[in-house]
Amino acid sequence: MDLFNDTRRTTDGIRVGIGGWTYAPWRDNFYPKGLVQRRELEYASRHVGAIEINGTYYGAQKPATYAKWRDEAPGGFVFSAKAPMRIMQSRQLARTGPQVEDFVGGIAELGAKLGPIVWQFDAGLRLDRDAFAAFCALLPAQAGGHRLRHVLDVRDPAFVDADYLALARRHGFATVYTDSPDYPSFADVTADFVYARLMRTRADIATGYPDDELAAWAARARLWAAGGEPADLPKLEAVPAPAMPREVFVYFISAAKARNPAAAMALMARLAQG
Repeated sequence: MDLFNDTRRTTDGIRVGIGGWTYAPWRDNFYPKGLVQRRELEYASRHVGAIEINGTYYGAQKPATYAKWRDEAPGGFVFSAKAPMRIMQSRQLARTGPQVEDFVGGIAELGAKLGPIVWQFDAGLRLDRDAFAAFCALLPAQAGGHRLRHVLDVRDPAFVDADYLALARRHGFATVYTDSPDYPSFADVTADFVYARLMRTRADIATGYPDDELAAWAARARLWAAGGEPADLPKLEAVPAPAMPREVFVYFISAAKARNPAAAMALMARLAQG
């Protein structure tokens, strides 16, 4: 059997993935024994539908590195990426245009495999409303001939309100739905795509989430993709989003990280069943 056969089970409009691909415990329960580390991306990208790059948060890569990742992943695969910490933690957020341009210009080397860019503002940050609005206006709509999709992940509960949602809608940015007790968790749809991070995998369950919860997430993902909104998820506003098909990104992140690839593949299998 070829270890690098593309085994992804795809569902139109829904991408299921994991955070990163370099994680030592996965060499015991996801990657084949003896697989060399330099081929881990090649393997992972053929078993899940998307990967959120976490390393870009700690430092942007050279364009040649992005091009290498692009070429190692199969057709139809997508990378999301976290914007660099040096931008996200700047005390002069409204003046980060050159840094934003530099980061976006490099990561545009991913080409058609570039998915949403996540702009994560950690819980300890106290954001100024005007500076935040000015920052959002800096984010480009396209790069390298490809449309850019932006995702806001503000983790200060005091900042997340109706004004925040209105700003996201005005720019067509998505806001992260986070399945976690540790961060703001709301499912208001603000863009033509949905971005969900599932952060409750459990080490004592082989697939990370129990079967009934995976079934529930499959149903929610299908509903989002069809243009609906899950009634069982919390929202900040009662305002319904326009009914329209949406691309959906679902990532298993953090928590019992060793289980995340199994969780992603289990959810993909459920979605493929229809």
